[in-house]
Amino acid sequence: MSKPKLGYLGTGLMGLPMVLNLLKAGYDVVVWNRTASKADAAVAAGATLADSPADLAAKCDVVMACLTNAAAVEAVLFGENGVASVKGPALFVDFSSMDPELTKTYGARLRAANGMGWIDAPVSGGTPAAEAGTLTIMAGGTEADFAVAEPLMAPIAQRVTLMGPAGAGQMTKLVNQIIAGCTMTIVAEAVNFAKKTGVDATRLTEALAGGFADSKPFQIFGPRMAKETFENPLGTVAMMLKDLDTIAAVGAGKAATPMTEAARSIMRESVNRGRGEADISTLVTTISEDS
Repeated sequence: MSKPKLGYLGTGLMGLPMVLNLLKAGYDVVVWNRTASKADAAVAAGATLADSPADLAAKCDVVMACLTNAAAVEAVLFGENGVASVKGPALFVDFSSMDPELTKTYGARLRAANGMGWIDAPVSGGTPAAEAGTLTIMAGGTEADFAVAEPLMAPIAQRVTLMGPAGAGQMTKLVNQIIAGCTMTIVAEAVNFAKKTGVDATRLTEALAGGFADSKPFQIFGPRMAKETFENPLGTVAMMLKDLDTIAAVGAGKAATPMTEAARSIMRESVNRGRGEADISTLVTTISEDS
């Protein structure tokens, strides 16, 4: 049985390595990015460049996307030359992160427009996992749509879990971001504490490995913070802040999030100091400046 032809919208920090892994797995992939030059590496690896989201959809069986925010997803779906204007693809798989209610709204709009199914499939693991094909994906949608999407995600993920109907993947991602966002901020605080008190911060991940303080974020971001190595961002402050803002909105009046609010405040201050598009590791700089 031949593999379905895939379309992929968004070839940024996360999207590009995901496309490259799909190509390595033998999929025929058509790509589109708002800034076309960011798709050059994908095209060089064998992908085909589309002129627009509609052009991409017309050439594919399943459309995937990893975009900055809900507004970007809405634009590629329902804007001029959007995916919704094309009949043919069976399914839209969205790896972006957004408000769960918006996901449900967009999914219903897309199905009404051209009959496409919808799987919200936000990812966790950052660019290292995207490059290695070991992302963790939490999905929302119907079981029938998930049955189509799940095997297509095998080249990019080590774990894919259907959490419930549309929106359930996005809600689970918010839980993930509470843990991840707070952990990254705490790691920045700990590294800064070590530096200010004379501890060799570059040896922390070695010294604490396997103990209660150890974690994947600590192992990945601790050394970057200790050495102040902020090039080649693994994820930006603004992207994480976007998710923490969503958590605050979704949880308002329902669930207290005091730790998330503390992390959110530090990240917003980092953005205010011009580090929004910088690596999340620069949180240590903001904390250091306030020490």
